[in-house]
Amino acid sequence: MIRPAPVQKPNSTIEDVQGRADTRSIPINKVGIKDILHPIRVKDRARGEQHTVASFNMYVNLPHNFKGTHMSRFVEILHHHEREISVESFRKMLKEMTERLDATSGHIEMSFPYFVMKKAPVSGVESLMNYQTTIFGEHRDGHTSVWLKVVVPTTSLCPCSKKISDYGAHNQRSHITLTAKTSAHMWLEELIEIAEKEASCEVYGILKRPDEKFVTERAYDNPKFVEDTVRDVAVALNKDTRVRAYTVESENFESIHNHSAYALIEIDKDAKN
Repeated sequence: MIRPAPVQKPNSTIEDVQGRADTRSIPINKVGIKDILHPIRVKDRARGEQHTVASFNMYVNLPHNFKGTHMSRFVEILHHHEREISVESFRKMLKEMTERLDATSGHIEMSFPYFVMKKAPVSGVESLMNYQTTIFGEHRDGHTSVWLKVVVPTTSLCPCSKKISDYGAHNQRSHITLTAKTSAHMWLEELIEIAEKEASCEVYGILKRPDEKFVTERAYDNPKFVEDTVRDVAVALNKDTRVRAYTVESENFESIHNHSAYALIEIDKDAKN
């Protein structure tokens, strides 16, 4: 005869092992969960919002005298925020997580594909472009900072190749990565447009023959080194008062070399004041 497992009484006490004291006196900078997938709704300039799936990393600090943190609370907080994600709601999630886990600092990273409907430059045919996007931030000692990051695929054409060649010039796919801390609302589409405007040419999901002719000639008329790209993007970001700090990166996946060309600029406007 198989006996059923004993039923635990509701008032019985289960020890909180994580809450034990730790005698090694070594604080932990970040402890939490990584790579948890969760559906989200993100603000969308064209349609109001879009549904996507994000990968979350969530951490807090742990004082030297605590053995562990409460991992289940991270997931509970994530499920509690079943709503549209904006920079402001992200700030609230950061603050709630840090306070609920009795920490002095908390960190969240949320990475997701973001889709923009684009029209081809001549035919006007529409197609979706996806951009790898991250919202990340930190709540520390009562202060919260949030950053937006977007990776923008573009085309780059080499000025040197154009200058020295009798026929054509080599070009390649590129990634322009913008990471920005803002003081006011800024659409992800705005960051994307800044990057695409300063590239040799932007890329599209669908191109008809007249469109292909346009983008080929557009890139040829607008050659840029990676150095040109990051400087031109930096000029645009310097003019936008909402952007308080930023990093701009450009990587060309070279078509005639077995390596990439890369450049980076970091600016903190508030640090200059």
